[in-house]
Amino acid sequence: MESPEFAAGMRSHGANGAGPHKRKRSIIDSSPASLLDHDHDDQEDEHGHAAERGDASPEAKGRRLPGVKRACNECRQQKLRCDVVQDPFQGCSRCNRLKLECKIESNFKRIGKRSKHAEMEKEIDKLRRAVQAAKAQGFTVEDDDETIHSQLQSPVVASQYTHTRNPSLMGSDEAVSSLLHLKRGGSYTIPRIARELDDFRITEEHENLLFNQFFSYYHPFLPFLNPNQTPDQYYQQHPLLYWSIVAVASRRFLPDPTILTKLSGPLTRYLWTTIGEVPQSYYVVKALCLLCTWPLPTSTTSSDPTHILCGVLMKIATGIGLHRPNHINDFSRVAIELNNDGLHDRIKTWAVCNIVAQTIGTGYGQPASTLYDWTLAVRGGESGLFSLGPELEARLQIERFCDKVSKEMYSNASDPRGVAGDEHRAMLMRVYRREFNELQASILSQNLSPVINIHLRAAGLHLRLAGFFDSSKTPAYLDDLMALWRATTSYLDYIMDGDPQCPQEYQYQVRDQYFLQYATNYIQQMLVAAGFALLKLMRSFFAKQIDFERGRNLFHGAIRAIRTTSVVQNDLNWRLAELMVQIWNGARIDAISPSFQANDNPEIDDSLQLKVRCRHSMSLVFDSIWHWREEYQARGRGTLDALKQPTNPDSANESSASSTHLDTTLAPPPHSIPANLGITTSNGALTPSAGGSALGGGGTLLDGLNYGGNTTYDVWDPQHWMLDGLIDFNYTFVPTIDAN
Repeated sequence: MESPEFAAGMRSHGANGAGPHKRKRSIIDSSPASLLDHDHDDQEDEHGHAAERGDASPEAKGRRLPGVKRACNECRQQKLRCDVVQDPFQGCSRCNRLKLECKIESNFKRIGKRSKHAEMEKEIDKLRRAVQAAKAQGFTVEDDDETIHSQLQSPVVASQYTHTRNPSLMGSDEAVSSLLHLKRGGSYTIPRIARELDDFRITEEHENLLFNQFFSYYHPFLPFLNPNQTPDQYYQQHPLLYWSIVAVASRRFLPDPTILTKLSGPLTRYLWTTIGEVPQSYYVVKALCLLCTWPLPTSTTSSDPTHILCGVLMKIATGIGLHRPNHINDFSRVAIELNNDGLHDRIKTWAVCNIVAQTIGTGYGQPASTLYDWTLAVRGGESGLFSLGPELEARLQIERFCDKVSKEMYSNASDPRGVAGDEHRAMLMRVYRREFNELQASILSQNLSPVINIHLRAAGLHLRLAGFFDSSKTPAYLDDLMALWRATTSYLDYIMDGDPQCPQEYQYQVRDQYFLQYATNYIQQMLVAAGFALLKLMRSFFAKQIDFERGRNLFHGAIRAIRTTSVVQNDLNWRLAELMVQIWNGARIDAISPSFQANDNPEIDDSLQLKVRCRHSMSLVFDSIWHWREEYQARGRGTLDALKQPTNPDSANESSASSTHLDTTLAPPPHSIPANLGITTSNGALTPSAGGSALGGGGTLLDGLNYGGNTTYDVWDPQHWMLDGLIDFNYTFVPTIDAN
């Protein structure tokens, strides 16, 4: 059977067998400028595609004569005569009359009308479906159906809503948004979408604001990215790096506080998918540095993958040869040529990898997976590719000091828990005390930013927390406790009040609770450790050696500070602050008892020693949580139900469930925090299965705890904190693995 195209083609031939191109063009009908253009266009079919020219004769190929003018693009598209003048260039009369851009391009090809119409029909059909979907979601149409139909038919709709960077993300959605409005009244226009990750989309406006906020407030804590790069460039380097910057910046993003909530799930799934890919990218290392420094919020450490991600970070970094930047090709199957900027960037990134790995080891009480090799060797005063700049160089020196403290004091091969002996630890304390004083004098003399100073004080606190491992018979025991008190108060004073004497360019870091609002995970962990240290010292015999009222006020400030660092209410820091308050209230009851007051000079005992001793300097935190579980929660004196009102210190051991009157000094932090990260609750509890108390009966881990010999709690995973299983957020960090 003949096709319609074949039949139509046969009918177009006349009796003399002339083809469809029989019509002759006379010189009178065509201008000299367009004569040969028409001959060229005759070789194009009606779809705008050039015909095969493989059989063209040499005479046909050389038909164009030199010096003959060419028609402009617009006239060629319409196959019209053109009077354009090329030298000097003057637009043709048709383009001037219609106000079109008159230009001549050697590679111009006519656009076939049929294909263009087909694309328009597809776009119109897509717009119609989008309108129906919008109506189903509660939108209403402003104009009548006929007007909408006519607007959707117009090609202007699609042309006016295009995206310059991602055309696939724009077009139909924006065209429909111009025709719809919310039921509540008023017009509603969807802003331009910049990127999307699964079902999460970010607008261009928010993208620019988030990147500006990241480099203004978060970047000073870890200055290794290039502030001059655009969001597009970061996305082109690797999407995970782009979304990591967005996630970090969205932690305090007031224009839309829900961004972090919406992005957490898609980013988590994309993160683990990316980690599973091989070979890995250099920019994935940068993304992991950010996500380890500012992890996504969680309520338990069992769902916190930061320690795992840190190990992955260091393995990827060494796998691609970041630790050997001058010999990068030894780790690649293709030749890589790096200029000086690229080489310096890799050296700086490798330094940041070790800084991040050390802070995670210190903050989580785990051995750090650092590698301080030749690339990061101390080279005083050296400039060039291996120079990190004063800020990063100071940070690296501080973290190297923390590494030495952890390895010498908490990695004793002859002790089952790794803790150095009392005499050896006392000797190490004297050595590292002198070394820390020298490091402190060197760094303070450089007038660096308060970010460096807060990490310097954190290192001093990390060193002095070893005092809780000493026995009362240790020489200079009270002196070590007093040094621990000073290190604790120094850290708390600085993180809450800052240093007004810092250089002018860093004044913004000591105002508006900068350290608390944008704190890294490590700064938050050391803040929690300082709070527990203050609490433990003030509820012991040592309380007689210090100003109790100053300690009380400082503890109140520490609770406010920890709650301020919380990104989401009821996240891990928020709950730890609540736990501290309940221990404080219990200790306050003990402190006012007659038996405590009768002895004005209590004997020095071993009550400050820790039972949990395997978590380096952070053993204090885990030991305190064990104490709370045994002394307060298990006896019904404390609870961590979903907090609507934070417990007030000095409230006679009221729990959060019953405390409704807050001390004016302990009002909730001024910044807005999403209550439950978008979690649906059941009877006020975050855990979906809870019947009213997230810690109630039914075989939870808190039932019948006995610190020394509990048989119902089989094992304590040393990587998990003791708040696990109480409250979980609505997303998980491990993607679902298909059975197929």
